[in-house]
Amino acid sequence: MIPEINIWAVLLATLSSMVVGSVWYTPKVFGNYWMRVAKVTPSGDTKDAVKPILITLVVSFVSALVLAGSAAISQHFYGGNFLVNSLVTAVILWAGFTAARFVTHDAFEGRPAGLTALNCAHEFVTLTVMALIIGLFGISAA
Repeated sequence: MIPEINIWAVLLATLSSMVVGSVWYTPKVFGNYWMRVAKVTPSGDTKDAVKPILITLVVSFVSALVLAGSAAISQHFYGGNFLVNSLVTAVILWAGFTAARFVTHDAFEGRPAGLTALNCAHEFVTLTVMALIIGLFGISAA
């Protein structure tokens, strides 16, 4: 059985992740801190950003698709409000997979705790915004 997924919600959720990331990592928000602690030095050439942006777009689509499917399965299992189920599902998936993996990998790589917290928080906001969009759109495209 394949869960019902609203493709328009998935596409908008994908784009929302690009917006969240663009704001989050802008120098005036967390970008300067992130570059310093992650030891990232921008080349100054905008073409160097094309590949990472395209990769981000693809993986954001996959994340939105998986979240939409997981929320639909949650909805069929629990019933109730789809928006609430979408948000709860996003938080559970974030905590169990995203945050847990970030913490583990960053600990072994010796990354600063502040960087781990920043990136985990970014993923939390990204998934929450995605879940909000998916939850508001509903389960299937009309």
